[in-house]
Amino acid sequence: MISWDLALALREAGVRWHPESGDRFRLLGTGPTGDLFTVSDMTIEPHEFDTGVILGFNGTTEWALDSVALEDALWHPLEPQLRTLLGGTFRWLQRFVEDDDHPAYLVEIELGGRPLTFRGHDPADAYAEALLHLVAASTGPADASPGSSDAGTDPAGGRGVAS
Repeated sequence: MISWDLALALREAGVRWHPESGDRFRLLGTGPTGDLFTVSDMTIEPHEFDTGVILGFNGTTEWALDSVALEDALWHPLEPQLRTLLGGTFRWLQRFVEDDDHPAYLVEIELGGRPLTFRGHDPADAYAEALLHLVAASTGPADASPGSSDAGTDPAGGRGVAS
């Protein structure tokens, strides 16, 4: 699952959430250490109104929440959702072992005929980094993407382009 920081960066970059059963989220007010919720047709269900989407906590009397506005929730997209959002730009995912013997992952996308590689300590993080770059490239100059740096200069950070 992607980190709070990556989930927040995707939201701020303009990636929109349309809640479906199985989606995971945290409440913005509780931060990265808050409870992780899962949308479910039986307990947490999205309700669409003219004023916006509300996530209703159905039949869960033990919860202190009855509902929460979508804008107060932070979506933590799963690996397959991130891969789907990359669409036809996605080329491959590769696992490797870093110098410190910890696993890491590379995702390659192709943008404008140019291969770009992104790294993360988890496949979902690598996909999220690639998606951040793709969204930034679609809204402005590719070299102005937020948080991008040469991954070779930040081996512990996991952010940015490694091509």
